Amino acid sequence: MCGIVGFAGTRQAAPILLDGLEKLEYRGYDSAGLAIEGDGEILVKKQKGRLRVLREATHNGEDLPGVVGIGHTRWATHGEPSDVNSHPHLSYNGEVCIVHNGIIENYIELRNFLISKGYEFASDTDTEVISQLMDYYYHGDPTEAVEQARSHLMGSYALGILFRQTPDRIYAICKDNPLIIGIGEGENFMASDVTAILKYTRRVFRLSEGELAVLTRDGVTVTDSYGEPIEKEITNVTWDENAAEKGGYEHFMIKEILEQPEVIRKTASPRIVNGTINLSLKSISDEDIRGIDKIYIVACGSAYHVGCVAKPILSKLCRLPVFVELASEFKYSDPMVDNKTLTIVISQSGETLDTYHALKEAASRGSRIISVVNVVGSTIAMVSEDVLFTWAGPEIAVATTKAYSAQLIVMYMLAMYMGRVRGVATEADEKELIRQLEALPDAVEAILEKKEQVQYLASLFYSSKDIFFLGRNIDYALALEGSLKLKEISYIHSEAYAAGELKHGTISLIEQGSLVVALCTYKPLKEKLVSNIKEVVARGAVVIALANEGDTNIEAVADHVIELPEWEELTMPSLAIIPLQLFAYYVASLKGCDIDKPRNLAKSVTVE
Repeated sequence: MCGIVGFAGTRQAAPILLDGLEKLEYRGYDSAGLAIEGDGEILVKKQKGRLRVLREATHNGEDLPGVVGIGHTRWATHGEPSDVNSHPHLSYNGEVCIVHNGIIENYIELRNFLISKGYEFASDTDTEVISQLMDYYYHGDPTEAVEQARSHLMGSYALGILFRQTPDRIYAICKDNPLIIGIGEGENFMASDVTAILKYTRRVFRLSEGELAVLTRDGVTVTDSYGEPIEKEITNVTWDENAAEKGGYEHFMIKEILEQPEVIRKTASPRIVNGTINLSLKSISDEDIRGIDKIYIVACGSAYHVGCVAKPILSKLCRLPVFVELASEFKYSDPMVDNKTLTIVISQSGETLDTYHALKEAASRGSRIISVVNVVGSTIAMVSEDVLFTWAGPEIAVATTKAYSAQLIVMYMLAMYMGRVRGVATEADEKELIRQLEALPDAVEAILEKKEQVQYLASLFYSSKDIFFLGRNIDYALALEGSLKLKEISYIHSEAYAAGELKHGTISLIEQGSLVVALCTYKPLKEKLVSNIKEVVARGAVVIALANEGDTNIEAVADHVIELPEWEELTMPSLAIIPLQLFAYYVASLKGCDIDKPRNLAKSVTVE
């Protein structure tokens, strides 16, 4: 959830670290800090608040001279956001300094032990324990100190470590948190996300659990858990650096919303080969697919909502029971998973810790695994049997839009592919889906061209205290995502409800002037949705409805209608989600919210 950057070279480190941290602002944070190997001491400067506060306090890094250093943006877990709780953390005698992503679960036990040995603590964090523990084990050999301390750490971590007495190098280890090593010319880098170092190098590798990397300006050495040197395969990152820039847009979020037509093309087109869907699964055979007796979809947040949309589609096309589970609950619910189960794991970052643990739980019970992720080389991608990459490019705004849409496309294609293999979906069904996928980008483009209508509606309702979203079947799954987008970035209290549940308590919340967003795109239950609209209108609600063009029944009962083109049921969610994303964006913009970096949220959630 936090951001880490490290640099060892011949240039001044602090400006490069600040630049890298700026690229990681999208991950969410409440404070930032730098540690630089100075002349005989480790210089530390850290500040609560946005990165610009740290920039100003260090005069863009000029106040921290040195060519080796580490930087961090913190999202508070242990201890409130404050200068003292910010990273980096020095040991009490100034010998060891660390930055840390993750959570140390046994930190209280370790803290009490160290206090008994005379150590003093300045912060309320779990992280400070690590620097103090490494100092306790440090007797002149940094590697031994790191390995001794690591053996006592329970939880998750990615660590960048400086030792005062070896001022030319950075030590790096990780467990259940990503750490990328970048290889340059006469300089080398460390980061929690490749976007932080793309400006300086595209040659990277991922550090694995149990490995220790030592970075100097001359090179990077990696040893395994036995201390044996190992060679890491270096990957060349092909992302366009400009893809992670705003390109003249006010916010990354609106840029990413507008990129969705192209993202849909990039996700679908390579998987359509000679008029059929080809997913190029490597480990799971057609025979395996025919032997599956149930499907679990496991995810968090917006990815979970993708699973909710996909559930009825998979069930219909594969004629199998489909369960959608929150990853944070899956591991602890004794799931009924075995070797005839397919577990589909969905994660934009491929680093979501709850989802990763759910994947490991499913795999330990014999389940086949297919992961849908955006980031090549991510943890979930690396440990999965088969991976379907969404190819959405870097998504910087914390609130996902284009990655969500790409995940939907992958799930349509996976459902159809499995349905065809199982003999449920026909060749005609597959051709129809391909036709829809090829036409979708233009249809999304047409909706985006009318975004001013949504902007106008946002201007009418941005001061609302509560907003309710209603839908049935797939429309309810979309309502969940529409509501989440709104509350994430506008801070308006918003809830999504299955419209059929209105009379079971929800309707008591409706009062004069309440805003209700009614999703009316699922045709088999549209007439029931009309009745639900009438029920809330009778109690004083104002209704914005999403409906197909020319739907006079909806126009007759709703106050405002956002029209969508006539479209097939299977891929309609890809059209209906666009106005909901736009509505959230424009409401938040009118309220003056920090849209790309909403408070308390992080892009990649790497703690449980």
